[in-house]
Amino acid sequence: MTRRTKRVAVLADAAIALLAESGMRGLTHRAVDVRAGMPAGTTSAYLRTRQALVEAVVQRLADLDRADLGDRQLPTTAPSGQPGPRLSPADLDQLAAGIAGVLDHWLSAGRHRTLARYACLLEAVHRPQLRTILEHGTVLRTQAVDLLARAGAPDPRRQGHQFVAFVDGLLFDRLVGAGALDAPPPGTPASRADLTAAVRDLLRAVTT
Repeated sequence: MTRRTKRVAVLADAAIALLAESGMRGLTHRAVDVRAGMPAGTTSAYLRTRQALVEAVVQRLADLDRADLGDRQLPTTAPSGQPGPRLSPADLDQLAAGIAGVLDHWLSAGRHRTLARYACLLEAVHRPQLRTILEHGTVLRTQAVDLLARAGAPDPRRQGHQFVAFVDGLLFDRLVGAGALDAPPPGTPASRADLTAAVRDLLRAVTT
């Protein structure tokens, strides 16, 4: 990792924290300098425009999310062009538990990142030039299509896309929706068990 890459990552992390606390209105170059403990003008030197700053945040969020997914024991997708092994019911149970673990992390220790991600998505609604954030979700959909095809889903492409949308809705509901009112506290075994059951129900629905 180059010095520039490391510095941009530090600035992006500071921006993510600001977004989680104050939303887009709190995201300024000067505020990022202060939050990152950098001299005034550092953020502007590395990320000159607001769009460049938001794009750096989006890329950092995508990198951190991929790292989270890589740390979980999920059934891996097959190399491009090669069919993967068939997934058994036990594999689907493992997949549900792994996804639930990621969701619980994004609701607890990674909550600030999840809030920042939604702030960027809402900003992209009004700023079309930022809609590249949506492209980062295509990786998850591609993986879901592969996994559901291996699980015997009758229409893996359509159902894979739907599965990702359902899981994202589950995350949103537990974070800022009515689901937060009666769900187990994030970061607890009860939360992970509850999320595992919900994800397993979704997998059953799209594979039977």
